[in-house]
Amino acid sequence: MLNTIRYFLALIGFSYGGYFYSRYLEPHRLEINQVTIQHKNIPKSFHGCKIVQFSDTHLGFQYNLEQLKKHIATINNLQPDIIFFTGDLMDKPNQYPFKKELCNTLQQLKAPYGKFAVYGNHDHGGYGTEIYLQMMKDANFYVLRNQTASVELEDGNKIYIAGIDDAMLGKPDIPRTLKGIPTNAFSILLSHAPDMADAASAIGADIQLSGHSHGGQVKLPFYGPLVTPPYGRRYIEGQYLINKNAPLFLYVNRGLGTTRLPFRFLSVPEITVFFLQSEQRQK
Repeated sequence: MLNTIRYFLALIGFSYGGYFYSRYLEPHRLEINQVTIQHKNIPKSFHGCKIVQFSDTHLGFQYNLEQLKKHIATINNLQPDIIFFTGDLMDKPNQYPFKKELCNTLQQLKAPYGKFAVYGNHDHGGYGTEIYLQMMKDANFYVLRNQTASVELEDGNKIYIAGIDDAMLGKPDIPRTLKGIPTNAFSILLSHAPDMADAASAIGADIQLSGHSHGGQVKLPFYGPLVTPPYGRRYIEGQYLINKNAPLFLYVNRGLGTTRLPFRFLSVPEITVFFLQSEQRQK
């Protein structure tokens, strides 16, 4: 409640033009950000592999199926090899009325090496744990809840994808999740909450992809985000290098939808494209 009041008071200070932009324009914009990931453990055969991440749609609040369909068309046009969804599909899963159509829409996403997802706090909230799991499975996503999967090519080379449970309403277990990944294998950790990166780095993950913070959603010039959620306050958007002694590359996606209030200001919705580059390929 306090966070909502703070949002409201801050928005009173906007001019009408600022209000109109943050309410009706910026939430409907889209940035496609491209990031190159170069790492010594990426196998040669994965050089050029294209990964697309989307996150935090919050369907049923202000983001609707028509918007999702457009974004899915955009993702498919990017021709990803792998797709990641990093949580918060529906704002209130037990109240969302178009579950079957949503599932059919998510099925349209195409990625030859697989589609992977993790839980966000809203996926557990609203009695949504089983609803989300069944829907994503029916849409041909692998839902990773303290689990690890691998993507293997015809030459036998693999990369590993780990996913932990949500930090707010779930029970994340990073040590158990990463335990089965071989030494020197390239690993990508999916965590809805970006602030889990410190713990992940200490254990040895290579990459972490997250959402949750919405990039602050409403930011003021020279001040920054008005409100950030628990486990999304240290790392808010974009790229970070965690722990220089055992470096972990973290990327925090700003998401597509909104939460709490239907505004975005200086935090444009985002789809992220990652290109894997093998250092072995360069030799």
